Amino acid sequence: TQPVLLKIIKRALVIFALGFFLNIFPDFQWDTVRIPGVLQRISIVFFTCALLYLTTNWIIQIRVFILILITYYVLLTQVPVPGTGVPSLDPETNLGAWLDRFLLHGHLWVQSKTWDPEGILSTLPAIATGISGMLAGRLLVYVQSTHKQWLLFATGALGIVLGLLWNLVFPFNKSLWTSSFVLYTSGIAIVLLGILYILIDLKNIKRWSMPFRWYGVNALAVVVASGLWVKILVRIDVNAEGTSAWSWIHETLFTTWLSPVNASLAFALFWVAIFGIILYILYRKRIIIKV
Repeated sequence: TQPVLLKIIKRALVIFALGFFLNIFPDFQWDTVRIPGVLQRISIVFFTCALLYLTTNWIIQIRVFILILITYYVLLTQVPVPGTGVPSLDPETNLGAWLDRFLLHGHLWVQSKTWDPEGILSTLPAIATGISGMLAGRLLVYVQSTHKQWLLFATGALGIVLGLLWNLVFPFNKSLWTSSFVLYTSGIAIVLLGILYILIDLKNIKRWSMPFRWYGVNALAVVVASGLWVKILVRIDVNAEGTSAWSWIHETLFTTWLSPVNASLAFALFWVAIFGIILYILYRKRIIIKV
């Protein structure tokens, strides 16, 4: 167990460090660098779920999942926010935003500066999301049944229904990662997993899924590479007006003939295709970048 634990710790630290590097590159402003981030949250969720997987059974994991969702609901809707004296779900006055400012002042998301979409408190329900995926994986791998897809569908449907009901009093909110949002999105993901299980494992219809495999085997590498690529392009000026290479590509290739919404979509798909080609080459050459 100890070698496995050391491997888990190392992987979590590397993922966190990569996320931090993406935040600080290329300016390296240590006094204002954003500390939270997507990869940082992934590292914490991975580490917590891995420990739960190693030390508990599925029944305890379900209990932890439920406890996290209820605790988070109580914290955000019943606990008064210091300075205001009342509970709040508003962006800058909820308990999570207060905690972010209290512990990470000056190191938060640059577009808000007063709260962070990957903040400290909202990482708690994100762990619950990770547990839901872990439980779905357990069901898929360990349940000995020729009808396990129906168990996935039933579990997913239950999550969707409970999420919709909880949404009535604790609304869906991605930035807050509300408990209803966890149930609803986890339910959808588990239903999709059931569909994929039927198509790929039972029906052997899987050729269509190859692009997802290209991305999947080098998922972390492409997240880091694409993040660095964007930061580099936005800092390269292509004309005297200071237009960045990123904006120039968007305007030249897409906004001249598409509406703003469709241009934005096409621009995103363009980069998905570019990186998809790179990942396809890596896949064909059996190059997997691991951490």
